[in-house]
Amino acid sequence: MADVLIVDDDPMVAGSFARYLTGTGHSVRLASTGAAALAAWSARRPDVTLLDVRLPDMTGFDVFARMRDERPVVIMISGDADIPLAVRAVQEGVETFLAKPVELAQLGAALERAVGTVRQRQLAQYLTERRAAGGDVVFGRSAVMRELAAQLEQLAGNDRATVLLQGEHGTGKRHVAAWLHAHSPRAHGPFLAVHCATRNASALAVELFGSDDPAVGARRTGLLEVAAGGTLLLDAIEELPIALQLTLQRVLEARCFRRVGGTRDIAADVRIVAASSGDLASTVHAGRFREALYYRLSALPITLPPLRSRPREDVVELMARLMDELAPHLPAPPRTMDDATRDALLRYPWPGNLRELRTVLERAMILGRGAPRLEPRFLPPDVLHFTAAAREQGRRRLCEDELRTLHAMERAHIEHTLRRHAGNRTHASRALGIARATLIKKIKAFGLSAGVG
Repeated sequence: MADVLIVDDDPMVAGSFARYLTGTGHSVRLASTGAAALAAWSARRPDVTLLDVRLPDMTGFDVFARMRDERPVVIMISGDADIPLAVRAVQEGVETFLAKPVELAQLGAALERAVGTVRQRQLAQYLTERRAAGGDVVFGRSAVMRELAAQLEQLAGNDRATVLLQGEHGTGKRHVAAWLHAHSPRAHGPFLAVHCATRNASALAVELFGSDDPAVGARRTGLLEVAAGGTLLLDAIEELPIALQLTLQRVLEARCFRRVGGTRDIAADVRIVAASSGDLASTVHAGRFREALYYRLSALPITLPPLRSRPREDVVELMARLMDELAPHLPAPPRTMDDATRDALLRYPWPGNLRELRTVLERAMILGRGAPRLEPRFLPPDVLHFTAAAREQGRRRLCEDELRTLHAMERAHIEHTLRRHAGNRTHASRALGIARATLIKKIKAFGLSAGVG
């Protein structure tokens, strides 16, 4: 809730506003003149000021001019529905302009937006002070990200446990894997990563396990040996060739492996972190990933949320951290951003997640060379001009995609369960936790083969 100063010489209007705001949990103070308003504002800076244009001793614009250097968040109210007056107010830096009579619901919505601006500014100041003091913001301050950080801290200490990181492309899986390594007892060892989709099965086998095969050439040491005492990230694990999945499963079970063409067991003193940009369970159901390996990997799963679903305060923290990381490598870059730029960045849904955000900030900081702050003119047009209508359209499209994905996952899961039970619908329905009649309806709805049961 917010601390609100109401400045209006009409006691009925001021009283109505005060009762409404107090009833919604806000702390309210009243002033009926410009002088009283300035005294109250100086004594205890309110979060938001409701300021009437016409006051007995001066205008609301006069009051605002004396406070403007302190960047107050002001909602200006006038008995005149005068468009030039509203334009002037916004141009001078007023948060919102409302014309009397003001409906209480309208006032509440305007105050909510104003409080959002206040909280963003407070957070930006907090981050600036924390960075100046040498603090480190890693995951975020929201409840969901603090819970995620707590899970990762527990996992970091258990350095033999295999971890599965899931999340969309660009959500920071590699960064989290590196953090796990750096905060584990294996931090003194190497941190290596391999992308499972960039090589064919034979080449990937040699890279992971090494080779003693004369046909390949000289003996080669694989990443499992090179990473001894450290951590190995298997990125895009869903793309690991079927031929290597059983081999990896045995490594996780026996903690040893053999080089390609070799006959000697070699200890695997390495922590495996697997990362998947898709739903690994659906890959299992589709028959492209071994179920036993999936269970080995998913004992400790961590899902990283996409940027569009993270709380605003976490996104602001990420922007500040990324700017700090980029600044030392760019010529005379802006070190902060203005409110309009921050608002534009927070409106955008970031389909490319952290990777896209980093790219946009780097581009803007290059274009803003020498400027004290990032301004909207440095942002790409698609980010700057993204609208609420486009956001809603994207949300609907995302929901449709999710429904299609859920439909496909349910079909694959039912088909997989039927195959596990040799087509026996009674046994399959028990395993699925649904009635046999419901299963039969779903078999027909999904167009599954009648011969499966």
